[in-house]
Amino acid sequence: MDLRVRALETVLTQKGYIDPAALDVLIDTYQTRIGPRNGARVVARAWSDPAFADWLAQDATAAIASLGFTGRQGEHMVAVFNDQEQHHMVVCTLCSCYPWPVLGLPPTWYKSAPYRSRAVRDPRGVLAEFGVQLPAATAIRVWDSTAELRYLVIPRRPEGTEGWSEDALADLVTRDSMIGTGLARQPGSAA
Repeated sequence: MDLRVRALETVLTQKGYIDPAALDVLIDTYQTRIGPRNGARVVARAWSDPAFADWLAQDATAAIASLGFTGRQGEHMVAVFNDQEQHHMVVCTLCSCYPWPVLGLPPTWYKSAPYRSRAVRDPRGVLAEFGVQLPAATAIRVWDSTAELRYLVIPRRPEGTEGWSEDALADLVTRDSMIGTGLARQPGSAA
């Protein structure tokens, strides 16, 4: 895949369709200014600041914007919080609506028809395929993201992280945990 991308980039550059410098700026934007790192900062703040968590629950768009994460496809956000009783998972059944400012580019599987249909019909089975085994007593709620409303899952804070800094907490948050198809990393696990 990497070789195909480089070959395509070379051909498009040679034909004058793209400017490599502009492409570098675009790639840097998605790697450093938009993406899962932003969402991880939001989650870490919610885990460490109860007032921020309350604000996030009431007005996620404003709370997220207060951290500087705004923009197209992040205008109308709702945060849903996982706990022992309920696990949340996000899907867009129509296409691939996704909160780019906090999660970056959507993964290929998120846009796939099998995920979009099975997440609604068999969420526990889909989670199992992602390696997530929840207790039978834990309810699973699937949220359908739309062009008007996008969701950010706030995963459960791992035990043993009391007193951790926001930076250390953010390292435990994964893109998949903010979609609900994963869990936050446990302390001591590989990044």
